Amino acid sequence: MCGRFTYRFTWQQLHRLMNLIDWPGEELRSRYNVAPTQVAPIVRADANGRHGAMLTWGLVPFWAADASIGQRMINARADGVASRPAFRDAFLKRRCLVPVSGFFEWRSSGDAKRKQPFVIERVDQQPFLLAGLWERWTKGEAPLETFTIITTEANALLEPIHDRMPVIVDACDAEAWLSPSNTDAHTLQGLLQPADPSGFRARPVSTLVNSPKNDGPAILDPNGGTLFG
Repeated sequence: MCGRFTYRFTWQQLHRLMNLIDWPGEELRSRYNVAPTQVAPIVRADANGRHGAMLTWGLVPFWAADASIGQRMINARADGVASRPAFRDAFLKRRCLVPVSGFFEWRSSGDAKRKQPFVIERVDQQPFLLAGLWERWTKGEAPLETFTIITTEANALLEPIHDRMPVIVDACDAEAWLSPSNTDAHTLQGLLQPADPSGFRARPVSTLVNSPKNDGPAILDPNGGTLFG
Protein backbone atom coordinates (compact mmCIF):
# COMPACT_ATOMS: atom_id res chain seq x y z
CA MET A 1 0.00 0.00 0.00
CA CYS A 2 1.01 3.62 -0.45
CA GLY A 3 -1.19 6.11 1.38
CA ARG A 4 1.09 9.14 1.83
CA PHE A 5 4.18 10.58 0.17
CA THR A 6 6.40 13.64 0.11
CA TYR A 7 7.98 15.65 -2.70
CA ARG A 8 10.57 18.39 -2.33
CA PHE A 9 11.78 19.53 -5.74
CA THR A 10 11.03 22.14 -8.41
CA TRP A 11 9.77 21.69 -11.96
CA GLN A 12 13.24 22.60 -13.23
CA GLN A 13 14.79 19.84 -11.13
CA LEU A 14 12.18 17.42 -12.40
CA HIS A 15 12.89 18.57 -15.95
CA ARG A 16 16.58 17.72 -15.50
CA LEU A 17 15.61 14.28 -14.22
CA MET A 18 12.90 13.50 -16.76
CA ASN A 19 13.61 15.74 -19.78
CA LEU A 20 10.17 17.36 -19.73
CA ILE A 21 9.00 19.45 -22.68
CA ASP A 22 6.49 21.41 -20.59
CA TRP A 23 4.94 21.72 -17.13
CA PRO A 24 2.50 24.01 -15.27
CA GLY A 25 3.51 27.63 -14.91
CA GLU A 26 3.01 27.67 -11.13
CA GLU A 27 6.13 26.52 -9.28
CA LEU A 28 5.98 23.48 -7.04
CA ARG A 29 6.20 24.03 -3.31
CA SER A 30 7.58 21.34 -1.07
CA ARG A 31 4.96 18.98 0.31
CA TYR A 32 5.73 16.78 3.30
CA ASN A 33 2.48 14.85 3.64
CA VAL A 34 0.56 14.38 0.39
CA ALA A 35 -2.68 12.53 1.09
CA PRO A 36 -5.38 10.96 -1.12
CA THR A 37 -7.74 13.41 -2.90
CA GLN A 38 -4.97 16.04 -2.90
CA VAL A 39 -3.20 17.31 -6.04
CA ALA A 40 0.37 16.26 -6.83
CA PRO A 41 2.79 16.28 -9.80
CA ILE A 42 2.93 13.42 -12.28
CA VAL A 43 4.79 12.86 -15.56
CA ARG A 44 3.09 11.44 -18.65
CA ALA A 45 4.03 11.24 -22.31
CA ASP A 46 2.58 11.58 -25.78
CA ALA A 47 4.10 11.43 -29.27
CA ASN A 48 5.79 14.80 -28.69
CA GLY A 49 7.53 14.03 -25.40
CA ARG A 50 7.11 14.06 -21.62
CA HIS A 51 4.83 16.49 -19.82
CA GLY A 52 4.57 17.48 -16.19
CA ALA A 53 1.04 17.93 -14.81
CA MET A 54 -0.81 18.33 -11.52
CA LEU A 55 -3.47 15.65 -11.00
CA THR A 56 -5.73 14.56 -8.13
CA TRP A 57 -4.66 11.43 -6.24
CA GLY A 58 -7.40 8.79 -6.46
CA LEU A 59 -8.21 7.43 -9.91
CA VAL A 60 -11.70 8.04 -11.29
CA PRO A 61 -12.28 5.70 -14.29
CA PHE A 62 -13.63 7.45 -17.38
CA TRP A 63 -16.80 5.34 -17.16
CA ALA A 64 -17.55 6.06 -13.47
CA ALA A 65 -20.92 7.62 -12.69
CA ASP A 66 -19.60 9.40 -9.59
CA ALA A 67 -16.17 10.93 -8.91
CA SER A 68 -16.28 9.76 -5.29
CA ILE A 69 -15.01 6.35 -6.45
CA GLY A 70 -11.55 7.92 -6.60
CA GLN A 71 -11.27 7.84 -2.81
CA ARG A 72 -11.09 4.02 -3.06
CA MET A 73 -8.69 4.01 -6.02
CA ILE A 74 -5.51 5.52 -4.59
CA ASN A 75 -3.61 2.27 -5.25
CA ALA A 76 -3.77 -0.41 -7.95
CA ARG A 77 -2.32 -3.86 -7.30
CA ALA A 78 0.24 -4.84 -9.92
CA ASP A 79 -1.35 -8.28 -10.32
CA GLY A 80 -4.71 -6.73 -11.22
CA VAL A 81 -3.96 -3.72 -13.44
CA ALA A 82 -4.28 -5.70 -16.68
CA SER A 83 -7.64 -7.24 -15.78
CA ARG A 84 -9.60 -5.03 -13.37
CA PRO A 85 -12.13 -2.83 -15.22
CA ALA A 86 -11.05 0.26 -13.26
CA PHE A 87 -7.45 -0.01 -14.44
CA ARG A 88 -7.05 -2.15 -17.56
CA ASP A 89 -7.71 0.58 -20.14
CA ALA A 90 -5.37 3.04 -18.42
CA PHE A 91 -2.74 0.29 -18.06
CA LEU A 92 -2.46 0.05 -21.84
CA LYS A 93 -3.07 3.69 -22.76
CA ARG A 94 -2.58 6.10 -19.85
CA ARG A 95 0.45 5.28 -17.75
CA CYS A 96 2.34 7.88 -15.76
CA LEU A 97 5.17 8.27 -13.27
CA VAL A 98 4.71 9.86 -9.87
CA PRO A 99 7.95 11.59 -8.78
CA VAL A 100 8.48 11.59 -5.02
CA SER A 101 11.16 12.34 -2.45
CA GLY A 102 9.86 9.57 -0.22
CA PHE A 103 6.75 7.60 0.76
CA PHE A 104 5.41 6.60 4.16
CA GLU A 105 4.46 3.25 5.65
CA TRP A 106 3.39 2.32 9.18
CA ARG A 107 4.72 -0.57 11.28
CA SER A 108 2.42 -2.17 13.83
CA SER A 109 3.64 -2.12 17.41
CA GLY A 110 0.91 -4.19 19.07
CA ASP A 111 -1.13 -1.05 19.70
CA ALA A 112 -3.17 -0.01 16.65
CA LYS A 113 -3.24 3.58 17.90
CA ARG A 114 0.53 3.77 18.13
CA LYS A 115 1.81 2.48 14.82
CA GLN A 116 5.25 3.84 14.01
CA PRO A 117 5.46 5.72 10.69
CA PHE A 118 8.55 5.38 8.51
CA VAL A 119 9.67 7.32 5.47
CA ILE A 120 11.26 5.30 2.67
CA GLU A 121 13.69 7.44 0.73
CA ARG A 122 16.89 7.35 -1.25
CA VAL A 123 20.05 7.55 0.82
CA ASP A 124 21.27 10.39 -1.41
CA GLN A 125 17.94 12.24 -0.92
CA GLN A 126 17.31 12.43 -4.67
CA PRO A 127 13.80 12.08 -6.16
CA PHE A 128 12.65 8.73 -7.50
CA LEU A 129 9.73 7.51 -9.60
CA LEU A 130 6.63 5.47 -8.75
CA ALA A 131 4.58 3.67 -11.39
CA GLY A 132 1.11 5.12 -11.88
CA LEU A 133 -1.94 5.29 -14.11
CA TRP A 134 -4.00 8.35 -14.96
CA GLU A 135 -7.51 9.03 -16.21
CA ARG A 136 -9.64 11.94 -17.45
CA TRP A 137 -13.25 11.98 -16.21
CA THR A 138 -15.71 14.24 -18.03
CA LYS A 139 -19.08 13.54 -16.41
CA GLY A 140 -18.88 16.39 -13.91
CA GLU A 141 -19.17 20.14 -14.26
CA ALA A 142 -15.50 20.30 -15.32
CA PRO A 143 -13.06 17.63 -16.55
CA LEU A 144 -11.19 15.90 -13.73
CA GLU A 145 -7.77 14.29 -14.18
CA THR A 146 -6.72 11.77 -11.56
CA PHE A 147 -4.02 9.18 -10.88
CA THR A 148 -3.33 6.04 -8.88
CA ILE A 149 -0.07 4.46 -7.65
CA ILE A 150 0.65 0.82 -8.48
CA THR A 151 1.75 -1.44 -5.62
CA THR A 152 3.52 -4.79 -5.46
CA GLU A 153 4.97 -7.16 -2.84
CA ALA A 154 7.40 -5.66 -0.34
CA ASN A 155 11.15 -6.01 -0.86
CA ALA A 156 13.63 -6.87 1.90
CA LEU A 157 13.72 -3.27 3.13
CA LEU A 158 9.93 -2.97 3.48
CA GLU A 159 9.09 -6.46 4.72
CA PRO A 160 9.66 -5.64 8.43
CA ILE A 161 7.31 -2.64 8.06
CA HIS A 162 4.57 -3.57 5.58
CA ASP A 163 3.79 -6.43 3.20
CA ARG A 164 3.31 -4.18 0.16
CA MET A 165 5.07 -1.21 -1.41
CA PRO A 166 4.67 1.09 -4.42
CA VAL A 167 6.37 0.02 -7.64
CA ILE A 168 9.58 2.04 -8.02
CA VAL A 169 10.54 2.52 -11.67
CA ASP A 170 14.24 2.86 -12.41
CA ALA A 171 15.12 5.85 -14.57
CA CYS A 172 16.37 3.49 -17.30
CA ASP A 173 12.87 1.93 -17.50
CA ALA A 174 10.99 5.24 -17.58
CA GLU A 175 10.75 5.34 -21.36
CA ALA A 176 9.39 1.79 -21.59
CA TRP A 177 6.74 2.60 -18.99
CA LEU A 178 5.70 5.98 -20.37
CA SER A 179 5.85 5.32 -24.11
CA PRO A 180 2.32 5.50 -25.62
CA SER A 181 3.41 3.07 -28.32
CA ASN A 182 4.23 0.35 -25.79
CA THR A 183 1.05 -1.71 -25.51
CA ASP A 184 2.69 -5.06 -24.77
CA ALA A 185 1.01 -6.08 -21.53
CA HIS A 186 3.62 -8.75 -20.81
CA THR A 187 6.51 -6.30 -21.12
CA LEU A 188 4.72 -3.71 -19.02
CA GLN A 189 3.84 -6.25 -16.34
CA GLY A 190 7.51 -7.19 -16.15
CA LEU A 191 8.33 -3.70 -14.90
CA LEU A 192 6.00 -4.02 -11.91
CA GLN A 193 8.40 -5.84 -9.59
CA PRO A 194 9.65 -5.07 -6.05
CA ALA A 195 12.55 -2.62 -6.30
CA ASP A 196 16.15 -3.44 -5.47
CA PRO A 197 16.51 -2.03 -1.93
CA SER A 198 20.11 -0.91 -2.42
CA GLY A 199 20.44 2.86 -2.25
CA PHE A 200 17.25 3.21 -0.18
CA ARG A 201 16.63 3.50 3.55
CA ALA A 202 13.65 3.41 5.91
CA ARG A 203 13.76 5.65 8.97
CA PRO A 204 11.19 6.55 11.63
CA VAL A 205 9.41 9.89 11.40
CA SER A 206 7.02 11.90 13.52
CA THR A 207 3.45 10.70 14.08
CA LEU A 208 2.43 14.15 12.84
CA VAL A 209 2.23 12.41 9.45
CA ASN A 210 -0.85 10.53 10.70
CA SER A 211 -3.04 13.56 10.07
CA PRO A 212 -3.35 14.97 6.53
CA LYS A 213 -3.85 18.37 8.17
CA ASN A 214 -0.15 18.40 9.06
CA ASP A 215 2.31 19.34 6.34
CA GLY A 216 5.75 20.64 7.30
CA PRO A 217 9.42 19.65 7.77
CA ALA A 218 8.78 18.46 11.35
CA ILE A 219 7.03 15.41 9.88
CA LEU A 220 10.38 14.03 8.71
CA ASP A 221 11.96 14.46 12.17
CA PRO A 222 11.29 11.56 14.56
CA ASN A 223 11.56 14.13 17.37
CA GLY A 224 9.58 16.78 15.51
CA GLY A 225 6.30 16.16 17.24
CA THR A 226 3.76 13.55 18.20
CA LEU A 227 0.02 13.17 18.18
CA PHE A 228 0.19 11.56 21.64
CA GLY A 229 1.92 14.33 23.60
